[in-house]
Amino acid sequence: MGQNADYHQVKDGLLQLRCHFTWKLLFEDTDIPDLESRILEEIEFLDTKNNVGIHNLMAYVKHLKSQDEEALQSLEKAEDLIQGERADQRDKRSLVTWGNYAWVHFHMGRLEKAQTYLDKVENTCKELGSPFRYRMECPELDCEEGWAMVKCGGQNYKAAMACFAKALQVEPENPEFCTGYAIAAYREDYDNEISLGPLRKAVRLNPEDAYIKVLLALKLQDLGKAAEAETYLDEALTSESSQPYVFRYAAKYYQRKGYIDKALHLLERALEATPSSAYLHYQIGLCYKKQMIQMKTTSHQQPHRQEEFEKVLHQGICEFQKTLRLRPTLEMAYVCLAEMQAELGQYQEAEKNFQKALNTKNLPGHIQQDIHLRYGRFQQFHQLSDDTAITHYLKGLKIEVMSNVRGKLLNALEKLAKKGVHQNVCVVESTSLLGLVHKLKGEVNEALLCYERALRLTEELNPEF
Repeated sequence: MGQNADYHQVKDGLLQLRCHFTWKLLFEDTDIPDLESRILEEIEFLDTKNNVGIHNLMAYVKHLKSQDEEALQSLEKAEDLIQGERADQRDKRSLVTWGNYAWVHFHMGRLEKAQTYLDKVENTCKELGSPFRYRMECPELDCEEGWAMVKCGGQNYKAAMACFAKALQVEPENPEFCTGYAIAAYREDYDNEISLGPLRKAVRLNPEDAYIKVLLALKLQDLGKAAEAETYLDEALTSESSQPYVFRYAAKYYQRKGYIDKALHLLERALEATPSSAYLHYQIGLCYKKQMIQMKTTSHQQPHRQEEFEKVLHQGICEFQKTLRLRPTLEMAYVCLAEMQAELGQYQEAEKNFQKALNTKNLPGHIQQDIHLRYGRFQQFHQLSDDTAITHYLKGLKIEVMSNVRGKLLNALEKLAKKGVHQNVCVVESTSLLGLVHKLKGEVNEALLCYERALRLTEELNPEF
């Protein structure tokens, strides 16, 4: 009985801790190899003040892989780094590490060791005036939780923003808190300006941080502020700080601008440092996809040999396949792979990959919209199935998220509706569909005219009704 009581007492204490084992970090088991790879890259190549946190996260990942001895080694590295902190900060900065130690020892069946670390947390909480036995509220811990969430991927970004926002309420000018909030906001900010102000503030407070400068450059590019974007990009590229990270995001900037050779050069340089990066292989694949689109749009001016076009397609397919071997949950890699396979006439393979993306759960609304848009295009232009295309354009529009993709879905649907009307194909349905498009665009009078026309056509085609 005594042993059971000890177990339950320890378990109850563990559940009150603030550490990686109690934070709700969302990711799939299949994400773990890629997450571990990205943690190792950050430890080696990203100039950050969050080294303690990244070793703590590595310990958690090692535990998930049933490598508890290796988890303890990562925690030892975190503990060594804490010794470099100011003396008055060390105990506070140790709380997460001690909490993780307690959990790992608990899972190894070492209840006394786990209790030892719980005691350390309890004593520090008492000394720092926390009203709680095994936890305390402070911006440093909010920041630590935010960094862990940012690293664990897309499902965590909103929660990460909330963590950093909470920390900033206490210290609004803290450079690390501002950087964390800006990065989380940038990742979550797919279609508007919510991250612009935070990124500007983070650059102001961290003038030597090249990584945050290149993210600001990308956001300015999104917003059409090219001259200012180039200034920050040049500053980032001339810095020695966090070079593999700067190269990968600078490459994204040039790829979107259409400078494919420049982008590929930077990606190859980054790949030398981090050859197992799913992100880099994905970006290289996007470069080949952009190159493919350029070749198609200029083919009437500069006819390309078919073998050159196919070579680009095969290179892109290869890169997206590498991406998915490294990170099998990257849904947009399936979409890009399918699109390039479709260009080669590999329709069965393309269909399989589109279905993998379409069946992915818990995706943000704007990504679901994009998948339906691109699958609709595949059905419309490669499978010549306007009906299936319309079905997926409508599915995308049912997702009530305002985004650039929503506008593309409306335009695609409008073109198909007008095509049906002009070609007198399913004219009632096409006219009704055009009415829906006008309604969704907020064009009420045009919508009513279409619906009235559809009713008249129905009466003409079915006079007995």
